[in-house]
Amino acid sequence: MSSNAPHRHPARRALLSAALGLALGTGLVGLPAAAADVAVPVVDIAHDSFTLPNGLRVVVHTDRKAPIVAVNIWYHVGSKDEPAGRSGFAHLFEHLMFQSSEHHPGEFFDPFRAVGATSQNGTTNTDRTNYFQNVPTTALDMALWMESDRMGHLLGAIDQAALDEQRGVVQNEKRQRENQPYGQVWEKMTQALYGAGHPYGHSVIGSMNDLNAASLDDVKQWFHAWYGPNNAVLVLAGDIDVATAKEKVAKYFGHIPAGPTMSQPAVDVARRAQTTREVMQDKVPQPRIYRVWNVPETGSVELDRLQVLGYVLGGAKSSRLDTRLLHGEKLVDNISAMAGPSQLGSNFYIVATVKQGVDPRRVEAIIDEEIARLVAKGPTAEELERARTMIRAGFIRGVERIGGFGGKADVLAECAVFEGDPGCFRTQLANYAGATAADIQAVGAKWLGAGSHTIVVEPGERTALAEAPAAVPAPFELPAPDPKFSATPAAVDRSLGVPKTTRFPELTFPALQRATLGNGTQVVLAERHDIPVVQLSYEFHGGYSSDPDGSEGVADFAMDLLDEGAAGIGSLEFANRAEALGASLGAGASQDGGNAWLSALKENLDPSLALFADMVRRPNYDQAEIDRVQATWIAGIRQQKAQPAGMAMRVLPALLYGASHPYGAPGSGTEASIASLDRDDLLAFHQRWVQPRNATLIVVGDTTLDEIVPQLERHFGDWRGQGAAPAQVEVPQVALPQAPRVFLIDQPGAVQANIFAAHLVPGTRDPGAVWLELANGVIGGDFTARLNMNLREDKHWSYGANSSLGGALGQRRWMVSAPVQIDRTADSMAEIQREISQFASGAQPPSEAEVARVKAIQTLSLPGAYETAWSVMGAIGGIVRFDRPDDYVLRRKAEVEAATPQQLAEAATSIRPEALTWVVVGDLAQTEAAVRALELGPVQVIDADGQPVRE
Repeated sequence: MSSNAPHRHPARRALLSAALGLALGTGLVGLPAAAADVAVPVVDIAHDSFTLPNGLRVVVHTDRKAPIVAVNIWYHVGSKDEPAGRSGFAHLFEHLMFQSSEHHPGEFFDPFRAVGATSQNGTTNTDRTNYFQNVPTTALDMALWMESDRMGHLLGAIDQAALDEQRGVVQNEKRQRENQPYGQVWEKMTQALYGAGHPYGHSVIGSMNDLNAASLDDVKQWFHAWYGPNNAVLVLAGDIDVATAKEKVAKYFGHIPAGPTMSQPAVDVARRAQTTREVMQDKVPQPRIYRVWNVPETGSVELDRLQVLGYVLGGAKSSRLDTRLLHGEKLVDNISAMAGPSQLGSNFYIVATVKQGVDPRRVEAIIDEEIARLVAKGPTAEELERARTMIRAGFIRGVERIGGFGGKADVLAECAVFEGDPGCFRTQLANYAGATAADIQAVGAKWLGAGSHTIVVEPGERTALAEAPAAVPAPFELPAPDPKFSATPAAVDRSLGVPKTTRFPELTFPALQRATLGNGTQVVLAERHDIPVVQLSYEFHGGYSSDPDGSEGVADFAMDLLDEGAAGIGSLEFANRAEALGASLGAGASQDGGNAWLSALKENLDPSLALFADMVRRPNYDQAEIDRVQATWIAGIRQQKAQPAGMAMRVLPALLYGASHPYGAPGSGTEASIASLDRDDLLAFHQRWVQPRNATLIVVGDTTLDEIVPQLERHFGDWRGQGAAPAQVEVPQVALPQAPRVFLIDQPGAVQANIFAAHLVPGTRDPGAVWLELANGVIGGDFTARLNMNLREDKHWSYGANSSLGGALGQRRWMVSAPVQIDRTADSMAEIQREISQFASGAQPPSEAEVARVKAIQTLSLPGAYETAWSVMGAIGGIVRFDRPDDYVLRRKAEVEAATPQQLAEAATSIRPEALTWVVVGDLAQTEAAVRALELGPVQVIDADGQPVRE
């Protein structure tokens, strides 16, 4: 449950942001010349639509690859519709919709967790509020009953206690956002771009004072005005057909009376005549530039062309701003450009993180020069062709998902809500494909000149944002229900409660096929023919645990540089070739290993494999690229140390394992260790650990063993590596502390404290690992687990509290995480300690209901958990890394189903409250005395590097 800012349409971002390498495109666009003779599959989102008599619009898309249905409902109301004095109402009401409804007491999530729903959430932006979840096909009746009950039967269940609870949760969400480095920017940017008189002139999350002033009557009026069926679009995508949809939707939603027909504000781009600029200070490690223009509204051809312009200007590794500022003059650590669509008017963003010591005005001047050059001469034919190919590739990858953020259901809903046509994406994609260099020139000249607002954030002391006083609420006259819509008689007796789901789809996981290459690499293939894409992951030993003393981070750094040029091809040319093929490549390391991956279009698989083989076998490790990435990497470490969670995650490994342990350093290294690395270090790592022997190449996608093995042999078969194949690193055991320890890190001026409590538990391969994972689900591993229900839903001191287990061959970390309002830091720690102690000691063991819930979450969700090739590849990666049998997914499901409350209670004893290491990041002036008074254990103040400051 969240507000989306500054990018207001996540679905459109997923569909239209190929400029940033995200999911968009279609078969309408062109291909690289090298692939012109290959059959090109056309990928679309076929759909049907109908409207109930009460005005509810329904869109249906059939996709039978998995026995799940995405249920996605959009209400055409957002923060733009909030009268003066009621800022934040749309988002606050989104939260209230997850409370009880009249016929379902209890959390909205509960029935969904009981059937294994996935991708469940709700979001609010300036223009709409949406709610979505993927459910097993057999649970569709339950999902529709629940969605219709809160649409038609909510207000009787909303009382002052519910309002107060969710108001507190939303205010903690606001604190959490603003507490982050650079977290004040978008509030100030919104005010500068639009001002108080524009519907976009205030933030989606609203002001604290307006939220405090919200009354129960205000909330009920909001519901009556905006939450009628005639103001909603329901999308059902997946294992469903239109006939079934018509019957079920009419049954559950048909009786709900229409609300008023609420008018939408007129399009108002709020084009600005003057260019403005401001500088603000924050506790950040380096300057960052935010430049934004107000540009045309969603659905306009000009906005679609600005998306293409964004790709060419700053939306890809080969873009002009990246080429000059990141690779050429090396003045920034990252830069991006894109358009963010919105209903009344959109925004075009350029964001650049400036290197320490560089004058931001120098970077701003170069941005001006590159925009002027692009507008004067237009993009090259090659740049346009790369954009089209990446657009197409992104769309193909995107339409594999039916639901969740940016899936097919989101795309259809967004088009239906804002343009009245669920298939509007076809027009948008045609606009991309048809955009000419002259079109790009013209749209850039028209919109990216005068009228931008720039905010430069510089390192310094943060000044708290001024909170405007609560405004006098504007009169709100509620129109009468629209008479042109009519409800049908109720077809469901709601007094019987939520429909029970008694049957569930069987889990199916692709059969794993195996082969061995001539170089000794094991090949594991899982066929998936849903989309014309092939994914590969080359899995190697090594990882953070292999980093030598003094060279912490070398594994991750060396793997990350694999795609910065290979086989004599420079970094930018390598990126150009990948983008021209629609391929996505990369590499990285984790605790116990590393991997290099490729996502390739089927029709471009062979040339993509050639590029991938060069990357894996023959990285350049060019000194100029090492120097550039080294500087950016160190800047990234400093950014981590400016973020509350980043500080804690960097110091915890040494506190838990000891600094000399293979797991005892942050995986990204330290500033000193990364600065010390040279080309010889990287070559030595590559020679030792990136070896074909003892390696596994996972392939998932649109191919067969007979097709893929000869191709892999052609590109990798003669690769032998150098030296002996390395064995996996031995990881020693660590004794747990004899008593709790508390470490405090000062974050002056913070409005939240970030609490972490952790200790070590047996590794992922331990025989009791599954029971411990289930026990973790009870205490903190889910939204409905004990910790979150306590700190968020009961106390509303936090936006969310959870516990988690890492994955490791050696001992792994069990950790509680809870960002809390600053004045409740010690109270929250006491509650966490109490919850853990009672759970682990057996004073409050896992109940039958809790065990049933967590078992349902971990088993009934499985048919939807492997919807994408990427998720299948991740599961196979775990099978490879932890030496599991090929049918591990099915075996684990059986073990979960057989687990008993007694077994979970036994596993809970592995959680040791007396051995916890606490790390608390916050303003010590507000927290230290109260934390010390808890007497949890010895207290020490440390810095962001883990070094002691004082006892």
